[in-house]
Amino acid sequence: MVYITNVIKCRPPGNRDPLIEEVTICTPYLDQQIEIINPQVIITLGRHSMNRAFPDEKISVVHGQPRKVNNRVYFPMYHPAAALHQPSLRSTVEADFDRLRALLDGKLIPEDFTPPPDVEQLSLF
Repeated sequence: MVYITNVIKCRPPGNRDPLIEEVTICTPYLDQQIEIINPQVIITLGRHSMNRAFPDEKISVVHGQPRKVNNRVYFPMYHPAAALHQPSLRSTVEADFDRLRALLDGKLIPEDFTPPPDVEQLSLF
């Protein structure tokens, strides 16, 4: 089963990046969705969703690397639309999908990840 959701529940004007306040307002709703669905793996598409699990990380560094945070596996990826805007990312996105398949097949083991203690964690954890 696959379930798709977003960090924020409405599109920002002009399709701009979401503001911290917008993410904060939508956090309880997203947390409740995750609690109800209880997914084994969360695939974060893009840097905004990745930031919830891996604050202060760069997507260019952590994409395609599954990590376990509080008994849940997160798999950060570039948003597929990034490959449309930057064709040079297409092979990277395709390789990450291959790694995701390996993860789901049990051939790729996630590393344990503990966010730095000075980073305020959202209620997701």
